[in-house]
Amino acid sequence: MAEPGYRKGVAMGGDLSARPAAAKAPVFMIAALRDPREAPLQRIQIIKGWLDGTPQEAVFDAACSNGQPPNAQTHRCDFAGVDFEPDVCAPREASGAAELRVRWQDPDFDPAQRAFYYVRVLQIPTCRWSTYDAARSGMAVPAHLPRTIQERAITSPIWYTPQLTRSQP
Repeated sequence: MAEPGYRKGVAMGGDLSARPAAAKAPVFMIAALRDPREAPLQRIQIIKGWLDGTPQEAVFDAACSNGQPPNAQTHRCDFAGVDFEPDVCAPREASGAAELRVRWQDPDFDPAQRAFYYVRVLQIPTCRWSTYDAARSGMAVPAHLPRTIQERAITSPIWYTPQLTRSQP
């Protein structure tokens, strides 16, 4: 994965080369590793942004820790159940992944449209500090507080600028 990426790829924060009008969408090679002191990984997402009169954004799940591909229509991973033991705030044994890798291609790519792409990696949901406190003290979590948080990491964007023609500003 690394060798072709270094040879033909664009690093985070870089610019993708303009593509001819009939070109296929660019391919993104993405890998994420779990921090061994943190919760397992749940999914890799691609966030695509563009201008179409107003700022637009689309979120695509690209890799799912359950080993299944994202739903082809919704572009979302299908997760069921809770990933941690709520009484002790510990991740379930089979929850999440230590590593996620994916080759992703934009299903809605338009070679004439400026866009940016960045990656977001999400851990499995974990207990919020107030849930830890309630578990340790044997008290109930107050109903108005969320029980979980979901940590995430993001990359710098990769920018795509189409070839400009004489009629474009």
